[in-house]
Order: sequence, then structure tokens, then C-alpha cells
Amino acid sequence: MNNNNKYFEVNKNTWNKKVGIHFKSEFYDIEGFKKGKTSLNSYELNEVGDVKGKSLLHLQCHFGQDTLSWSRLGAKCTGIDLSNKGIMLAKKLNKELDLDATFIESNLYDVSNNVEGKFDIVFASYGVIGWLPDLKTWGEIIASKLKKDGVFYLVEFHPIVWMYNFLETPPKLAYSYLNKNVIYEEYKGTYANNNADIISKEYGWNHGLGDVITALTNAGLHIEFLHEFEKSPYNIFPEMEATNDGMFLLKKEQRMFPLVYSIRATKQ
Repeated sequence: MNNNNKYFEVNKNTWNKKVGIHFKSEFYDIEGFKKGKTSLNSYELNEVGDVKGKSLLHLQCHFGQDTLSWSRLGAKCTGIDLSNKGIMLAKKLNKELDLDATFIESNLYDVSNNVEGKFDIVFASYGVIGWLPDLKTWGEIIASKLKKDGVFYLVEFHPIVWMYNFLETPPKLAYSYLNKNVIYEEYKGTYANNNADIISKEYGWNHGLGDVITALTNAGLHIEFLHEFEKSPYNIFPEMEATNDGMFLLKKEQRMFPLVYSIRATKQ
């Protein structure tokens, strides 16, 4: 990972700046969360299933809302994230809500060294794959952290989405599906607050579904399903339309591809 350290440092710096902005944003609704509202969406709640009494490792947990939501449902949770400020805030929330989650500052690629033990469930969600240059190692780390018969669950924005530059209106097809090079973007604000006084500087990587599936199967995991969804639980793309079930769709003329996919895999 040495060649990528400079990218990770830039991303860590940006995420450290985002944490305070996101914590105060309507997007994350921290007051509603403190009062008991879950931050989890129907996709992951329905497809992960009952977590009561199970150990759960949450990869790339930001400031821990989803981790703590799983904890409220009875899981014994550990959350990791690259951002030290995110982890500090997660620990503060955990204490304030009197929950028993553990939070560890760690680059995903250092999880094997920084996180002890194996888990019943490894979980990752929404906007995580794109920060990772190497999915082969990612898959191996996930497999190494799962107990026998353990479950890995990923719900993520569809790779076709990342072919578009959403900084332009209307979104412009800008990146190859098979792009292997690092992508640099610099823009004002964040997805949670477009008007925030921050310049987000980010390095990312596109990964097709084949790359994701291959990384997991090569690591010895059995794919139970791959689901693709037209609706997004988040209103983070321009001019989306709300649906009756609290989801969002692209404008009708742009509605030509899935926005979200999910994978459930098991360790045999």
C-alpha cells in the first residue's frame, strides 16, 4: 500500500474536515438518531437479518452511526475508520448513548494488525468501495475476519453511477467502467451539505461488479446473492425524485441503470 499512502493521507484529511460538518447536518439527523431513530436503511435491515447476540465488524464506519444502530439491535459491534476525528466522535456517541460498541482508528488495509478476533458478520455500506485501490487484499481481509459460516454484507452505490461526473448538470458520462487509474476530484461542500465551507479533495477508484465478486470468491467466500436496485435511500444525486417508500429515483429520462447493489457472502 506504500504507493497509495499519499492518496490515503489526502482522503483522511478531507474526511477529518467532513466529520464536524456531517455531524451537524440534516442528512445525518443526529438529534433524531439520539432519540432512537435508526440510521440503517431497509435494504441492509432486511438482508442482514437478525443480529442479536452476534459479533459485527463494521468497515469504514465514518463516525459510527450505523455501527451504533446495529448495536441497538443487539449486535456486539466493532467499527473502524481511517479518520481519527470520526473515531473520536464515534466513541463520544457510544458513551453518550450508553452502548457497548468498540471503535478503532485504522486504515482498512491495516485491519489485520489493528483488530483482534473473528466476527459473525462483517458489514460495509454506501460509498466505501471507491476509496480502495486494491480489492484483492480487501477480500482477503474480510475472509480472515469472518468466523466459519460468518456473513459478509455489502450494500453500495452501483459502479455505473461512478461513470458519471455529478459535479456537472446534467451529469456527464466521464469515466470508463473499466477504469483502473486513480481519479482525483476537488469540489466545494460535501454530499451532506453542498454549501459547507470546505474544499473536498479526494482520490478514488472505480471497481466493476466483476472486480468485487472476484475479490470475494478468490478469498474463499461463497456468494449467496447479488441484488441490484433502482432506488437509492439517499438524495445525493442532482434533481432526484422522492418515492412513497422514502427512497429516491433519478429523473425519469436518466433512469437507465441501478443506483445501488447488495452482496451477501458466507465463509464456508
